[in-house]
Amino acid sequence: MATEEITTYNPSEEKEEKEMSFLEHLEELRWRIIYSLIGVGAGTLIAWIFVDFLVDDVLLMPARRVGLELQNLKPFGQLMLYFEVAMVAGIIISLPNIFFQLWKFIAPALRKNEKKYISSIVAFSTLCFLIGIAFAYFVMIPYSMKFIRYFGSSNIKNDFAIDEYMTIILNIMLAAGLVFELPMISFFLTKLGILTPQFMRKYRRHAIVIIFIAAAFLSPGTDPVSQIILAVPLILLYEISILISKYSRRKS
Repeated sequence: MATEEITTYNPSEEKEEKEMSFLEHLEELRWRIIYSLIGVGAGTLIAWIFVDFLVDDVLLMPARRVGLELQNLKPFGQLMLYFEVAMVAGIIISLPNIFFQLWKFIAPALRKNEKKYISSIVAFSTLCFLIGIAFAYFVMIPYSMKFIRYFGSSNIKNDFAIDEYMTIILNIMLAAGLVFELPMISFFLTKLGILTPQFMRKYRRHAIVIIFIAAAFLSPGTDPVSQIILAVPLILLYEISILISKYSRRKS
């Protein structure tokens, strides 16, 4: 007659297997950063193949549309400019990998049924960032170029250094991409118990006032139309963030 080996269940051992020490968390973070940097490096190499198209046909297009003349004032200015564009494009290309590594690092804090949504969260995070970049390129940047091109005295010619122009363009695009991550930030803060949909609803009016004040300072033009164009998407993002926070609370 076969004998069965009896194993005893020890909850403390399971807890020890699940929990990670502080040093293990640091080690995990280090590897996630390394994987992210590898992805950025690969994305930069891919972007370098198309860097002429990115510079001439994409990033310089807003300046050409308003007749803005750009100058290179440094001996290796264009070379450094190309490296900067390739690196920023590499970061954008590798966004799915960066978000994946971020959520894999956070995954131990999620419930088992929540971990299966990581792929969807990565896709949504990437989509939000890309929508922000598109909004900046097709809406915010054209207004910015018209403003800086025609503002001031007609006796002063507005010519700009290429590095300063490119810094403005890239900063606007990256900032818009980060702002459009507001729904995912609300999801993350709700999971940590820092944010609640009730709190966001209670202070909705305050948030709208703050958004319009921010739009007045951040909008490229001084007219109310450009301020509204910037404020409306931010208000919509705030409302979407409330829904996502509510959904997150229901699933937790």
